[in-house]
Amino acid sequence: MFFHKELNHTITLHPSFLGPQMKTFVTDKLYRDVEGTCTGRYGYIVAVIAILEIKMGRILPGTGSAEFDVRYSAIVFKPYKNEVVDAVVSTVNKMGFFADVGPLQVFVSQHLIPADMEFDPNGNPPSYHSEEQKVEKGTLVRIKIVGTRIDATEIFAIGTIKEDYLGVIE
Repeated sequence: MFFHKELNHTITLHPSFLGPQMKTFVTDKLYRDVEGTCTGRYGYIVAVIAILEIKMGRILPGTGSAEFDVRYSAIVFKPYKNEVVDAVVSTVNKMGFFADVGPLQVFVSQHLIPADMEFDPNGNPPSYHSEEQKVEKGTLVRIKIVGTRIDATEIFAIGTIKEDYLGVIE
């Protein structure tokens, strides 16, 4: 789920930022550019831990801007199939519910919810409920990820609460 990775990123600075504070500008721009983003290969970049190397800049012809290659280490979040995660329910509807696991949104279909849980559309808020559990917006649930789809800038996941030890966390 969480990994420590060494990554590279290219920073372009306008000529007005070239001067004695240049290293600070490169560092600040790296944090703004990469933290909170998602790459298909590594997952969500949660936090930059350290800047390992800032290579010598190259001046771009015609613009006067400078380009710097930066090597850094970061904590990344990438979910995998069959991983069990704790999540907060964000939306409930007749098709299932969506739950947030940090930056990742997991969809749990009504077919992957235990058969004894019924959807109550008239409840305020709408919910799935049984004699023992109630899943509504804001509920903490334990979900097993049954599949993921990775795009270039986003990760989608499908989950289940139909197995033992999964469902509402009390």
